Amino acid sequence: MTKITAIIPTLNEEIHIADAIKSVSFADEIIVIDSYSTDKTLEIAEKLHVKIIKRKFDDFSSQKNFAIDQATHNWIYILDADERVTPEVEKEILEAVKNPNGFVGFYVRRTFYFCEKKVNYSGFQRDKVIRLFLKEHCNYKGVVHERIAANGKIGFFKHKIDHFSYRNYDHYISKMNHYAAIRAKELHERGVKVNIYHVMIKPSARFFIHYFIRLGFLDGFTGFLVAKIQAYGVLTRYVKLWLLNNKKHLNGRI
Repeated sequence: MTKITAIIPTLNEEIHIADAIKSVSFADEIIVIDSYSTDKTLEIAEKLHVKIIKRKFDDFSSQKNFAIDQATHNWIYILDADERVTPEVEKEILEAVKNPNGFVGFYVRRTFYFCEKKVNYSGFQRDKVIRLFLKEHCNYKGVVHERIAANGKIGFFKHKIDHFSYRNYDHYISKMNHYAAIRAKELHERGVKVNIYHVMIKPSARFFIHYFIRLGFLDGFTGFLVAKIQAYGVLTRYVKLWLLNNKKHLNGRI
């Protein structure tokens, strides 16, 4: 019988970790790879008898690829702590590993929630990620919004998992700040310089895309908030990049 390793990356996920682990209870092995949480994440995970690996966070791809290398089984299911595998998707996962039909991985779509409210538009209606895959054919690439690079055909699941990505406004902002800092460091290392286009045009364009082109206005005030925070994330990325580029000249004045 084909077996599955489920991998859950964590950092201070005490609110989510128990439900996340329970939603992949069908897996033959569950690995929690933790970036040295300071809350009760590991205490809760230990009680649920999963394998725990501690590793200092460097970037999202490296963290997940490291965990994949530790997996006992060839089929991998990656679950972010704020995601939940629904019973319908569980059935599809088990059927896929039993009869993959030549696919080396599978996309799954996600139902997005903000402050426990379902977001139907704002760009998230097309949200999909590769979550189930064969480790010898797939690995992660990219620093922030990491993506699977697959050597082979990728299939699609019919049903969606739930994605409780942002608990509240402050949590959304903190995540955007975190992503912005990582992305700014990557751009700094590539020698990218900040100009007016980055701080004036790109944030406004991001708002326009999420609110109008991706139909965020149909989500009401929630859609407006999502668009504003996305724009804020872009602006913050380039402010942080400017600070990194000018660190020597600022001498701690900012």
